[in-house]
Amino acid sequence: MGQDLLEVVTDGVAVLTLNRPDRLNAMSGPMLDAMLEALPRLADDSDVGVVVLTGAGRGFCAGGDVKAMAEGREFGGTTLEDKAQALRSRMEVSRWLHEMPKVTIAMVRGAAAGAGLSLALACDLRVAGDTARFATAFARVGYSGDFGGSWYLTQLVGSAKARELYYTADIVDAPQALALGIVNRVVPDTRLEEETLALAGRLARGPRVAYRYMKRNFNAAESGSLKDSLDLEAWHHTRCGMTEDHREAAKAFVEKREPVFKGR
Repeated sequence: MGQDLLEVVTDGVAVLTLNRPDRLNAMSGPMLDAMLEALPRLADDSDVGVVVLTGAGRGFCAGGDVKAMAEGREFGGTTLEDKAQALRSRMEVSRWLHEMPKVTIAMVRGAAAGAGLSLALACDLRVAGDTARFATAFARVGYSGDFGGSWYLTQLVGSAKARELYYTADIVDAPQALALGIVNRVVPDTRLEEETLALAGRLARGPRVAYRYMKRNFNAAESGSLKDSLDLEAWHHTRCGMTEDHREAAKAFVEKREPVFKGR
């Protein structure tokens, strides 16, 4: 794996670290290519229950590399079609974070801006340090936005607020982000890693099959009808009832003890 992305797996939790701290982890081709290799692999790894995405140093991710933008080399290709396809193929990173059958958590320290914000929004959960800052930022560089941010932000805060944040590119601090529902938790910077990994570890020890189907239900609910959601819930709930984890949990409840989940 390239040095633009670091990977560590411990006790069912995979931590992916965007590793360009000197550029506030601005995206690079090697970084995105490494993520496109890692995410499908981790999705299929039975030893991994949770994926945590974070950034090295003092920021989460500043988004696109503005220096590369200024030099006209941000995307591959020469024609409009080639450039759009090169971008679209790398934007699959967001889809994997949002749809992979594992819980994904963004651990945000410092700035999450532009496409970096989009990556954080693509995750299931976001835990922020108390000095974290969030900005769509695209309007500042004359871009309309990529990596799914407009879709994710609309889901989280509603269309009117999402449009305001895109049009103004205003910076949102951690307390504001919590109030808006952009992040799930705000913790002191000094405890960010401890708190996030504790949450990730707790979920990694949970009923992974059930989490997989919960995630499918929520993803379907974002764009489907109530009938579709009811149909999926019926099938997925019944499927989970056939797992060893469900039988263990029911037995543990009767025996008044904590269940020991095995992810099957």
